[in-house]
Amino acid sequence: MSDTPSTKHLVDTHSEDAHYLRSLGYEETFERKISLWGNFALGFVYLSPMVGVVAMFAFGLVQAGPPAIFWIIVVGMGQFLVALVFGEIVSQFPLAGGIYQWARRLWSGRYAWQMSWMYIWCIMIAIATTAMFGADFVASLFRGTHDQPSVSATPVEKFWITLGMLGICLAFNLVGSRTLAIFAKIGLAGELIGIVVVGLYLLIFNRHQPFSVFFDTMGTGGSSGYVWAFLGASLVGLLLFYGFEACGEVAEETPNPARTIPRSMQMTVGIGGAAALLAYAGFVLSAPNLEVIVSGEQGNPIPAILQDSIGFVGTKIFLCVALTSFLAGVMSQQAAASRLTFSFARDEMFPGSKIFRKVSSGRHLPVNALLAINVVPVLLVIFNYFSPDGLLKIAAFQVLAGYVAFQMVVLAALRSRLKGWRPAGPWNLGRWGMLVNATALGYGVFACVMLAKPTGDGSFFDRWVALIGFLIVFALGLAYLLIAKPDRKSQAPEGDAIEVAEKIVAARARTHSEHTPDHYASGGDAHTPVTRAIR
Repeated sequence: MSDTPSTKHLVDTHSEDAHYLRSLGYEETFERKISLWGNFALGFVYLSPMVGVVAMFAFGLVQAGPPAIFWIIVVGMGQFLVALVFGEIVSQFPLAGGIYQWARRLWSGRYAWQMSWMYIWCIMIAIATTAMFGADFVASLFRGTHDQPSVSATPVEKFWITLGMLGICLAFNLVGSRTLAIFAKIGLAGELIGIVVVGLYLLIFNRHQPFSVFFDTMGTGGSSGYVWAFLGASLVGLLLFYGFEACGEVAEETPNPARTIPRSMQMTVGIGGAAALLAYAGFVLSAPNLEVIVSGEQGNPIPAILQDSIGFVGTKIFLCVALTSFLAGVMSQQAAASRLTFSFARDEMFPGSKIFRKVSSGRHLPVNALLAINVVPVLLVIFNYFSPDGLLKIAAFQVLAGYVAFQMVVLAALRSRLKGWRPAGPWNLGRWGMLVNATALGYGVFACVMLAKPTGDGSFFDRWVALIGFLIVFALGLAYLLIAKPDRKSQAPEGDAIEVAEKIVAARARTHSEHTPDHYASGGDAHTPVTRAIR
């Protein structure tokens, strides 16, 4: 029986992807079962605007009042520039491991090691913090009442709820990439329904505050002045807008990734940012007693806002949707961390590479890597049980490490451009690339300064915890790099962005010359792949 046109196109696409992957130095080991929408859903639920908003809503209002919402706009614009830079890179290097591979091919294995070491820690911590932030919503779902809809989980409850979420997400991840994609789509649907439907309802039918409230600081400046208070609320946007790079972590599981993934990352930032803005605005405008939240008297205000607006049953439904979003977010983070670890190990750059580079023959999954990246999250859950006030401190380091890793890739891209690299993937910015790249780096430096600056009025350690944690992890990674020299064990390609781009351009020129009318008249194939020409 002959193939249908759609089936033949899919087979041809997978064949081209395999050829191009081979031209970049690797063999096909995964199954390409994550579509454009599955890839977008994976990045979206990792970024998770619902999780970001519900986790940081009260924090932002306490720090800077309603104007904290403007950080969603500022950071969203900056991270969209970063997503554009990443899009050019992944279009030329659609490889599992995402930013590790990008840094390696743009600069070197040593540079990629240091960047990836920090980013692996960032994702492992994100797995734990996302699950821990969800514990209060699980407690409100099961123990919230008409009189007290907002319930904070006790340390014991948070411990077991978080471990349960980690275990459930790991079990689903171990089933296969198709299950991951399906669950990501469910999470995407839940997030959009929860944010758009509820957000619009709150804005239209249950608004208690005027729009002018977004310019009312509500006395949050204190003796230090409002500028410092507003800067202190930057975490509202900074914690929200990362995770879109997860689209690139599963590049070898996505058909036509050179075109698909740049679009997925841009959709993740754009749609995710709009959804977060709508949700945050809706919660602020529908809060019946905003002063109580700003004063810090109500630490988990969203269930109370929802009960006042959509009733007890509606609140429970929303909390179920929120729980789905938290689970989908943890799943996508586990997937991203495991693919990064696998890619690291495949290049002989990771401790225990022989173990972590293995892919199961039946499910085509890096099972050992998936299991290993959950060890640190479990240890962090235990730490948080004995130190319940440590969650935001852990999150502050996590976000700083993530942003520094991002900017190391952006810096590597700018350095390569200055040395002559012209991105040659099917998706690129053309003449605007240099300006976008330089602007993204400038924004990124600003973001890293915001995350590293001292916070609060506590001890020296408490105020500088993000920077101290970052420097410790950075130093450990650097020490291993200098002592063990993992880059010397690897034979994988590195620093070849210019060379690969030149081969692609030359291959396109040859293909174009072959596809002349005479060539077609003589029976030539009008679809001769560029990917085969650069092998």
